Amino acid sequence: MVRTSRFQILLSYLRPYARNTELGILALFVTNALSVFIALQIRSGIGTLETKDYTQITHVAILVLCLATVMMATRLLSRVLLFGVGRQVEFDLKQKLFNHLLLMDPAYFSSNTIGDLINRATSDVESIRRLVGFAVLSFANTIFVYALTLPTMVLLNPKLSLVSVGVYPLMLVVVNLFANRMRNEQTAVQEQLSRISEMIQEDMSGIALIKIYAQEENERSAFHELNDQLLQANLGLAKTRTLLFRVLEGVAAFSVLLLLWVGSGDLEKGTLQVKDFIALIILTGQLAFPTALMGFTITAYQRGEVSIDRVESILATQSKILDKHDAIALPPDNVRGELLAQNLSHSYADGKQALNRLSFIVNPGETVAIVGPIGSGKSTLANALPRLLDLQPGQLFLDGWDVTRLRLQDLRGAIAYVPQESFLFSMSIRDNIRYGNPFATQEEIERAAKDAQMHSEILNFPQGYDTIVGERGITLSGGQRQRTALARALLIDAPILILDDALSSVDNQTATAILNNLSEGTDRKTVLFISHQMSAAAMADRIFVMDAGEIIQMGNHGELLEERGALYDRLWGQQQLAAVLE
Repeated sequence: MVRTSRFQILLSYLRPYARNTELGILALFVTNALSVFIALQIRSGIGTLETKDYTQITHVAILVLCLATVMMATRLLSRVLLFGVGRQVEFDLKQKLFNHLLLMDPAYFSSNTIGDLINRATSDVESIRRLVGFAVLSFANTIFVYALTLPTMVLLNPKLSLVSVGVYPLMLVVVNLFANRMRNEQTAVQEQLSRISEMIQEDMSGIALIKIYAQEENERSAFHELNDQLLQANLGLAKTRTLLFRVLEGVAAFSVLLLLWVGSGDLEKGTLQVKDFIALIILTGQLAFPTALMGFTITAYQRGEVSIDRVESILATQSKILDKHDAIALPPDNVRGELLAQNLSHSYADGKQALNRLSFIVNPGETVAIVGPIGSGKSTLANALPRLLDLQPGQLFLDGWDVTRLRLQDLRGAIAYVPQESFLFSMSIRDNIRYGNPFATQEEIERAAKDAQMHSEILNFPQGYDTIVGERGITLSGGQRQRTALARALLIDAPILILDDALSSVDNQTATAILNNLSEGTDRKTVLFISHQMSAAAMADRIFVMDAGEIIQMGNHGELLEERGALYDRLWGQQQLAAVLE
């Protein structure tokens, strides 16, 4: 497989905006052509001084003024167009990255920190924007300067032209010497930015824990260390960049000094006209700045190269859980809610087997409780049903259809899933509940809240359903967050409902009332209720008892209690004892 070069990737970013890029480069060409023409007009004006034709001198001055005005306008146009392309590329990349991350499976976010991903989608994309805007403009400008200015200088005086630009090859040597060093330093800066972003994101999420354990000083110290490492990395890059620019600037200045030294001798000998000498000085000056600016251009390119690699590494990673090309559509109205597992197994990346050859059937409309000790595989099973895990074909079926063959949108549309972590967005309770169905009516929202035993509490809030819950629902209690998340799941009215310990912060009486609401009526859902609340689980139609990734018992509450000394009997006894001691 041929690896796409960074330059090819850069061209792919520019391709949608080829017209603006071409117009911007054309404006640069016109700008540089005008700058050369202005220098020649000044040369002509100096020549007319000998004739003392002041009318002609005035005409030249007016022409130069007009040309300079046009040149300023075309230079401004080139910057607007090329910098605008850079902003468009920045927008596209951010959108592309966000869309791509939405498609990634949950395991990807377990192995890649959120802070690093945020840094790549912001700081690295910004570096690419600078590469596309500033670096492209500078590079094209340098080409045009040399292509138009240098031939003009040679026509005026080949010897002095050679003298003035003879030291410029040293710039290429200097840039080459600095290239690897700058690339490594830029990589270090981006990595330190990622580390500091990770810490900020993590500490802000766990601020309550930091305060509970009074660890503000330790966190402050840890952040200071990371911040200092970022400072040193930035200072190292700044020193290298400044040194490179000054060296290039010095070489450019030296070329002008050589021109003045050699040219003054030719003037004294009479082999060089004043007007040609002045024109050469102007043209050499036009070469000097773009050449010296190549240092910054190289810096932008080095930074852009690193950022292209970091951004493309995200885009090149494909989710392991995607629709097959021949994925089967399953209309929601056709879903009955039957779940079948045949030797269902799953192992995590570290090799630990979480599910070991599970086989069961859950009938449509049946309520099944799943109990067992911590680490027995209950949550893994819950994640397997909506294909949040990468499953092998032929192990799990919905209404007889292999879930790996179904369209993900249809499969997940048939399942309402409330995970252990009741995540709420920083918006109103109403918007959180209708997240899965943004066009739900107030009546539908309230019905879902009532089924989740949350409606009366919402009405007690000062703003009712308009109450803003804060980041991750911080203004609500644990039980309120769980019931709000449950209402969100109930609103979409999916035929299958999975509750992964989603009522752990709700008292047994409320949890039992919620389960009764789900199991009553003619339009019953298929409910899988994972819980450590044995009294709530006892009312389920059937109970699966899991241990070490296996289902070791199966039956209703009464049947399982008859198996004296078995795991379910011990779990039930432990909860009864805990209830007595409370």
